[in-house]
Amino acid sequence: MKRIAAILLLLLCLTLGSFVRAQDSIPSSQPADTSALVQPASEEDIAASDLMGLSTGGVHKALKTKFIEGSAFFMSLVAIALVVGLAFCIERIIYLSLAEINTKKFVASIETALDKGDVEGAKYVARHTRGPVASIYYQGLMHIDQGIDVVEKSMVAYGGVQSGYLEKGCSWITLFITMAPSLGFLGTVIGMVQAFDKIQLAGDISPTIVAEGMKVALITTIFGLIVALVLQVFYNYILSKIESLTNEMEDASVSLLDMVIRYELKYSARRADTDERR
Repeated sequence: MKRIAAILLLLLCLTLGSFVRAQDSIPSSQPADTSALVQPASEEDIAASDLMGLSTGGVHKALKTKFIEGSAFFMSLVAIALVVGLAFCIERIIYLSLAEINTKKFVASIETALDKGDVEGAKYVARHTRGPVASIYYQGLMHIDQGIDVVEKSMVAYGGVQSGYLEKGCSWITLFITMAPSLGFLGTVIGMVQAFDKIQLAGDISPTIVAEGMKVALITTIFGLIVALVLQVFYNYILSKIESLTNEMEDASVSLLDMVIRYELKYSARRADTDERR
């Protein structure tokens, strides 16, 4: 939770700073020259100015401008869903990246120690290696003297615990993936209701009145879908890393069981010969 809080605070600072810069970059609605009020701009001039703004400021600036033009309440909710969802995604990616190790090298070191009969050395290597694979190996090595069945059961049980750690927080990501477009659609419906209220008050279906309300309504939908798409890409990447780590855990567990069987066959026979000599 501390990692998520730190990442969330950083993302909030970056988001607020981006919005402030976008707000400052929006040109003022007050004309610098009163003569501009005499002749209104044509539709061609407005379209040309919009294209010029996109070419000079880029898509990023245009998105921030449209974000501010939307409904402040619902756009803030969509922004919160994006920031919090990204915080969970980044935390998971960092955790899963740290959980990855060179599995082949680790398994080889454990196998070398067990071939020498150095169980404590194998435990030391597993205890001082990060990641779920090393944790499962350590749990299995802790019960190596109790037989292969106990080792297998302990590894299976602790493997479920490690899988839970890997998937921790993923439910929150799916929640924000679902919430973002829902908030956008809710803003769309409310914007349409406001547009119809203005039509009712004006007593006339004016294109200007309808366009203003519909514009705000559609902007909330667009950004809600964008947030959901961004979070979905991160979520699928996280699922792929979890699947990769889970496969490594299963393969490594099978390898450890083979090592334990060879260890029992080798050193149980030596112990039997020693007992007979005594």
